[in-house]
Amino acid sequence: MTVAVTGASGQLGRLVVEALLREGSTAVVAIVRDPRKVADLAARGVDVRQADYGDAAALDRALEGVDRVLLISGNEFGARVAQHANVIRAAERAGVELLAYTSIPGATDNPMILAQEHKATEAVLAESTVPHTLVRNGWYWENYLGGLDHAVQSGVLHGAGGEGRVAGAARADYAEAAARVLTTDGHTGRVYELGGGESLTYAELAQAISDAAGKPVRYEDLPEDAYAAALVGAGLPADYAKALADADTGVSRGLLDVRSGDLEKLLGRSATRAVDVFRTALG
Repeated sequence: MTVAVTGASGQLGRLVVEALLREGSTAVVAIVRDPRKVADLAARGVDVRQADYGDAAALDRALEGVDRVLLISGNEFGARVAQHANVIRAAERAGVELLAYTSIPGATDNPMILAQEHKATEAVLAESTVPHTLVRNGWYWENYLGGLDHAVQSGVLHGAGGEGRVAGAARADYAEAAARVLTTDGHTGRVYELGGGESLTYAELAQAISDAAGKPVRYEDLPEDAYAAALVGAGLPADYAKALADADTGVSRGLLDVRSGDLEKLLGRSATRAVDVFRTALG
């Protein structure tokens, strides 16, 4: 069996490829825009193929002979639905037996800004002829690493999550779960709502950072607009800051508190704790 991973040079994609290599039962195709970024994977026997989500002809070549494919959502906000549709159509033409797509929890009804292109992509998939699985990834603990040093140095974690909870996990956990879907049977038509077994409020996240750093860190809740402004002040583009602040409002409403148990069932183990991700990042 041949399994392809799109966006294989990205943070999640590379981890999925590594998980597939560890599993060892499939031929692995890494689809990337710049093969130079995965030269090390090519040296290890991975079939590296060049394709951009916007290039239908290149996608046809990249999916030739592929049995199963993981479509990792792109990062060009505003263009992702058309790009994802290109991959889905190429998978149809290639006769792919299974396409797994990395979506977001509750995408069909999720009002978060970050969910809208996922919802639209799922609609494209629903109308396609390619057999598919929805792998709705919850929040990565790594999403908090960008502000980790500031939180440790200032002693304050800022956010707009209120008292909502996040059932997060490490990015590698989601990658391993995706690899399991790609290499085992019985997943066609399934919708996996993925979140870790550890469900934390932002105050508890601050405590996890404190425990990892060995320094006191407290949580300070901000209104959504004020948090977005703070993110802009820290150097984030305004649209991205707005989406992240909106995601925190989603946290406050319980939209990322995924309690299905699907992730740990796929993994066959407990998901990684936040404190362990933070401790690794802090060295």
